[in-house]
Order: sequence, then C-alpha cells, then structure tokens
Amino acid sequence: MASITLAIDNELKLQMANFIWVNWSELVRERLANRKKEAELLLKRFHSKEEQELIKWSVELGRKAKIGRFKQLLKEISPEIREKLLLKLSPEKKLESE
Repeated sequence: MASITLAIDNELKLQMANFIWVNWSELVRERLANRKKEAELLLKRFHSKEEQELIKWSVELGRKAKIGRFKQLLKEISPEIREKLLLKLSPEKKLESE
C-alpha cells in the first residue's frame, strides 16, 4: 500500500491534538475509499447509454447553434468579406452555411 504525507498548518495540528483518540490515518483512508466509490459510480453513470445519448444530443445541438450563428453573421458582413470567408471553407462547410 502506498503512503501519503500531508502538510497542515500549526493551528490545525493543535486542534487535531485535542482528539488524541482519533486515528487520523484511518479516518482519511475511509474518506478516500468513499470518494473512490463515488468516483466509480460517476464513471459508471457517465458511460451509461443514457448519458452518452445526452452528450451526443448536446454536442449536436451546439453544432447546430454554431451553424445558425455563422449564417446570421454572414448576413451582417459585406459581400466581399463574405466571399473571402467562404473561399476558406471546405465544400461541406460551404453547404452547411448556405
């Protein structure tokens, strides 16, 4: 098992000294074990089908919003600048912006 050393300030050390009956190492070990279980549950939830579908949906929504905003901005700029911008886009991106 690996060991961890923590630096704490003097005030906290004095407060901890008042509780000599507490096994601080065991307390921290239990707390970290609980955090590990919580992290494992979060990872399991993150990899769930429902969560992946939500991520896919939100990414797609963001892309649609970006395309809509780009189209709006293209309408607001001069035709010369618009043509320069559109020349730099790939053919697929040009179709999306029309």
